[in-house]
Formats: sequence, C-alpha cells, structure tokens
Amino acid sequence: MTMKKIAILGSTGSIGLNALDVASSLGGLIDVIGLSANRNIKMLAGQIERFRPRVVAVGDENAAREIAGLTKRHGIRVLWGEAGLVGLAGLEDADVILNAVVGSVGIAPTLAAVRAGKTVAIANKECLVAAGEVITREARRSGSSLIPVDSEHSAVYQCLKGESLSSVRKIVLTASGGSLVDMSAVDIAQVRAAEALRHPTWKMGRKVTIDSASLMNKGFEVIEAHWLFGVDVDRIDVVVERKSLVHALVEFVDGTVVALLSRPDMRLPIQHALTYPDRMETKVEGLDLQAMGPLSFEKPDYERFPCLRLAFDAIRAGGTVPAVLSAADEVAVEAFLDNDICFGDIFRILDEVVAGHQRRAADSLEAVMEADTWARQKAGELAGEFARRG
Repeated sequence: MTMKKIAILGSTGSIGLNALDVASSLGGLIDVIGLSANRNIKMLAGQIERFRPRVVAVGDENAAREIAGLTKRHGIRVLWGEAGLVGLAGLEDADVILNAVVGSVGIAPTLAAVRAGKTVAIANKECLVAAGEVITREARRSGSSLIPVDSEHSAVYQCLKGESLSSVRKIVLTASGGSLVDMSAVDIAQVRAAEALRHPTWKMGRKVTIDSASLMNKGFEVIEAHWLFGVDVDRIDVVVERKSLVHALVEFVDGTVVALLSRPDMRLPIQHALTYPDRMETKVEGLDLQAMGPLSFEKPDYERFPCLRLAFDAIRAGGTVPAVLSAADEVAVEAFLDNDICFGDIFRILDEVVAGHQRRAADSLEAVMEADTWARQKAGELAGEFARRG
C-alpha cells in the first residue's frame, strides 16, 4: 500500500479517535494532513502536537484564535465554522476525507469533498439520510468514491465486492437490539438517559447510542443503504443479532448468503475505508469461532421500537421526509439527553413532525436544508411542550 493523505472531520469524537488510532498503527502509510473539532480545543491541540496536520478547522472564530495561539509554532492553517469544514473537505492534496462529524453540519463538507472527486469515508449518517439523492448524484458526476464506515455498511460493501447488484436478492442489516431490547413497551417509554446509554456491545457517541436504543439508528442505516448500494428499500431487511459479531448479510438470487463477521470494534471498518482496496494487519484481535458460541437472529419488534418503522416509512415517502426525520431526531435526542423528555417522547415528537411536513423534492442542498430548519423548529416546540407536561 502506498501512503495516503487523509483529513478527519470530527477528530475528537469516537470515530475520529479510533481513526487516529488506526493511523498510528499503520505507521508511515497514513499522513494526517487535516483535522477538525467543534469545541474540544484542548484535545485537538494534543492531536496537532502528535500528528502535525497542515490544516485544522474549528467551530467558531474564538476557537480558531485559541487553537492558533496554542499551536502557532507549527505554522498550521486554521479555519472555522461551516466554511472551515467545507475548506478542509476540499483539501487539494487529500486522498481520503473521513467525515465523522455528527449531525446535518456534515452535509455541506461531504458535498464539497464529493464535488472535488475525493474518496469520502462516510461515518456521518445525516449526509446520506437527508441528502442522499444530491450526494450520490454528484458522486456519479465527479467520479468520487463513497466508502462506508458504519460497521454494517462496511460489511455490505465488502460482501458485494465483485458482485453485480442485479444478483442481489436482499441486504440484511444486523442490530444488537440496543440497551432496551428486553424491556416492555411501558418501561421503555419511561426510560431516562443514563439507562439508555448503557449499550451492551459497542462504545459509541451519546447520540448514536440513544438512536441505537430506539432502533432509529438502524432505520437511518436502512436509508443509507438505499443510497449507498442503489437497492430499493423493499430489498433491505433488519434482524437482531445480539452479540454484534455478524455485521451484515447479503442474500443473492441463487439462494446463497454471504455474511461478514468480526469483533465489534470500529477500528476495523475505519481501517478498511482508509486502506481500501488493500487489507493491512490490525491491532484488533481476530474472532475465536469456537469460543463465541451460537448465533441467533430475531425479527425486530416494531411495536416496542416504532422509530424503525418510521424510518422505513420515511424512505418510502422519499423527498425531504428523511431530512425532516433526521433533523427532528437530533433535536429530540438532545432534549432526551438533557433529561427534558422521556424516551417515549422521542418517537412522539418525530411522528408528529413527519406527519406535519409538506413533502418536497430533495434534489438540491437548499431544499434539504430548508426542510432541516423547519423540522428543527417544529421538534423544538414539541420538545418544549412535552417538557412542560413533565
């Protein structure tokens, strides 16, 4: 493998930290030329000391001044705000842009990287959930490669290597079931943040962990899979595999099924995205097939976890509906993490926001962001109402 120059958007989050660990483990094969962080300036300063990027981007002008003061002896270029992320994503000499920021703020830089013809390692869900039509269209125009970082989509990507989409009968995404998998509907509705954050197998960011508990994360992955692989939603299924050892399966028209198994460690799909098409040694321990015990697959309970059904309905509706669902979910989950609402209120907010939305075509970034803004305002109003009710 020849050396690759990478820029990491969201380097202080869970995915970003794992990506830097992967970069370190690969020695001189990865050159980290760009980093970004929103508020964690202290951690970013430490990363700059270690990896010596040429460009960094931060959340606002004050943070830009702070990081410039901390690292002025290195002579790095400091950008800030959305324009800073877009600038970082379009770095001329970057081979791979890893987008690991959380939320719709990741849409514009992904689009910039795609239009620049970059290889984009996608860990930001919102860019494909909300703007999948725009981003995939631009990728086809520019020749940009989209390589998924989610463990499930990475697994599908690897299972499909060398295969024709016409030979695929079904894509099956697996879910651990999250922290609330065995609770009754009544108990789930009253759960508070501390309990929902106890994921049984994965170590992830707070927002993704809550979405995992509601299975909304899996619903978003269904939408992503539709855009990443060009497969109709009726050919995408979800099953619960509690050990998180089987990450996805692909069923072909001849009746054969190919699955990808590995330990639940995000360094594996991250390394695959950064080194593709090569495979390199990793620090992650391999699976002991005899020790892992039996595997089982269950149908998800759409009654106890209605957010999953809502995501299927959103992609079937199409247009700006997935963008509205994604934006409203950000607001509702934030309110839940702030202990303003109960777990069951997340679905109620999302359901009401989606029901009140007037669908439009999602064929431009402007249309997507208008829907995003509307959904955030509506979800915020509803979250406030639920909080006042107690």
